[in-house]
Amino acid sequence: MNRLSQLLNLRSGETGLVLTLGFVLFSNALAQKVSEISSLSNFLIDVGPPQFLVVLIVSSLISILMTILQSLLVDRFDRITLVRSISAILGASFIVLRLLVLFKAPSWLNYGLLYLMSDQQLIFFPTTFWILATDLFDIAQSKRVFSLLATVGLFGNLAGIAIASLVPFLSIHYGITTDGLLTINILLYGLIYGLLGINLRQVTLRKPRQKIETMQATISEGWNFVKQVAIFRYLTIVMLAVVVCEIIVEYRFYVVSGTAIPDTNNYQVFLSLFTLGRTLIHLVLQSSVVRWLMININLKHLFLFQPISSLVGAAMMLSIPGLGGAIAGLLIQKLPQYSVDETARKSLEGLVPEERRGRVSLFLDSYLIAGGTILGAVITGIVVLVGERWGSSSYFYGYLAIAIAVSLFAIYMVLKMRTVYDSSLLNWRLKRRQRAKSILDKIDL
Repeated sequence: MNRLSQLLNLRSGETGLVLTLGFVLFSNALAQKVSEISSLSNFLIDVGPPQFLVVLIVSSLISILMTILQSLLVDRFDRITLVRSISAILGASFIVLRLLVLFKAPSWLNYGLLYLMSDQQLIFFPTTFWILATDLFDIAQSKRVFSLLATVGLFGNLAGIAIASLVPFLSIHYGITTDGLLTINILLYGLIYGLLGINLRQVTLRKPRQKIETMQATISEGWNFVKQVAIFRYLTIVMLAVVVCEIIVEYRFYVVSGTAIPDTNNYQVFLSLFTLGRTLIHLVLQSSVVRWLMININLKHLFLFQPISSLVGAAMMLSIPGLGGAIAGLLIQKLPQYSVDETARKSLEGLVPEERRGRVSLFLDSYLIAGGTILGAVITGIVVLVGERWGSSSYFYGYLAIAIAVSLFAIYMVLKMRTVYDSSLLNWRLKRRQRAKSILDKIDL
């Protein structure tokens, strides 16, 4: 254990906690990728990219509704219990979906629901997980540990991608379909539920305040905090712009790739291989470059990576309309998303006091992302509808031009954020509690 701690650059008492949280993040990432790739490949080929914009809007609305419920609970109950409860709910949801498949519900319904669930696995579960992680580690520890946890999550993505890529082969030779793999997700969330209950049973988190508030007050608290702290106010605008650009770039990728590869099985293999390549790049960055950046570069400079990548990715698609440009553009756009950008944002959220951190994190990571997704889907849908009504075959230049403009605006907002970064750190709303004793000393595996 000591040798492992030295290898991972962990301090005394951190190893057991990191291994436990790493398994949780790994398992959710694996289950999420299986759901995402299988549902996307089948839905995009069988139904189509324009209809997928509607699914994105529905998924975002569901995320908002679920986040409202989560925001009412996250700062009132033990975060360990909340993560376990979400695991149980996800496991039960996959059981219901498995029953729908058993009773031969329509394929569009099954794959549509599977994608909606994968979206919640991508947003809903990690949001609560990272809130728990910021409770367990202080800001100095998070700069060392969070990039390591994110790396473990990327390994989970790789495992899920590998499983999804084998589904067409398993279906042809052994009769094992995507539907049968839902059992893997059910088992994984059962393991998460049990492991957290056993390995973190001795960890006692500081109890959040128990003040009873109205729903309106609870929901608005995260927004009010963001408005009152300048760095978070600018970060909100940057994140919204980046998500809009992401939706546009992803849509263009799906249109081009789905047209080039119209067979469902072949498209699932292609999507798996593409996601595998993207994840391997993220893994290399996360395990080497990102940790160095987090330790040696001021946090305020790291937020420039994502909008610049979004700009370059959209410009690449605009200049190279074919499949090669679509692949390169999406790879570049997503390059820092789950490496530099996510790690930097989670470290910044660690400055928020415990009593508000949950709702602030929910606002940034759920409400804001859902709102940006809806806005991006609506903008893209309007351009598509207008272009098709006019009978134009090159209307994609319109939404890609919008993506470029939005990413330029995001870069400008990051530059504005850097000018107020140092003064914002003196804001009384960012004061942290003093830890008399580290809770890391209380875990024993």
